[in-house]
Amino acid sequence: MVITKSQILSLVPHKNLSTKVWEGEKLIPEIKLKLLKIAQDFYAYLGINAPLLDVTLTGSLANFNYTTESDFDLHLIIDYQAVDENEDLVEKFLSAKKTVWNNKHDIKIKGHEVELYAQNNSEPHHSTGVYSIIKDMWIEQPQRVRGVNNVEPAKKKAKHLMREINIILKSQNRMPRIEKMKEKIRNMRQAGLQRAGEYSAENLAFKLLRRTSYIKKLYDAYNSDYDAYMSLNENSIK
Repeated sequence: MVITKSQILSLVPHKNLSTKVWEGEKLIPEIKLKLLKIAQDFYAYLGINAPLLDVTLTGSLANFNYTTESDFDLHLIIDYQAVDENEDLVEKFLSAKKTVWNNKHDIKIKGHEVELYAQNNSEPHHSTGVYSIIKDMWIEQPQRVRGVNNVEPAKKKAKHLMREINIILKSQNRMPRIEKMKEKIRNMRQAGLQRAGEYSAENLAFKLLRRTSYIKKLYDAYNSDYDAYMSLNENSIK
């Protein structure tokens, strides 16, 4: 349950956007065209009639808090109501399609993985950097932050959650407890983003959990238990 110095330092924002991705404040044309083609292919894969309203780049590569492990967070903006009036059903369908796509493909640009997401146009988004690939312009320009005051509180929150996760992973019948922990982390991060943005203690704690692979451990354990629960061996059916 160790958080390394480099992981702590990775929370401190850079002075400039990544020069691997940006020329000044514009997306490098080669990268823009490649991301747009990936988005178009993903949109075709979704197989929906709703129009594609925009394609945006968000997350740490559209901000000053990028690392070598940062993804290209590529969001396809869609009106869920144009797909079906049951937005919950649409969300589950698109989420399932996204998971299959991301698991099936391993696309990297300049060493960074590309993660795709179909976003409802009415969904609030709390990132401080949002760039329209289609319009080739900032929708929300990232703000430079001189210093981060929430590193220690974030470290404390992350360590507390890491202890809880370790207990859950060693327990029996883990699936319901893992689900609750995933929801707890998700709600914590969302509350932090709404309250204080990208550099809230809650969001920084989430980043530490991700960079120490604790988020991955949770998902891997859940998937492993689900596969075991749903499987039958040859002697199970009589």
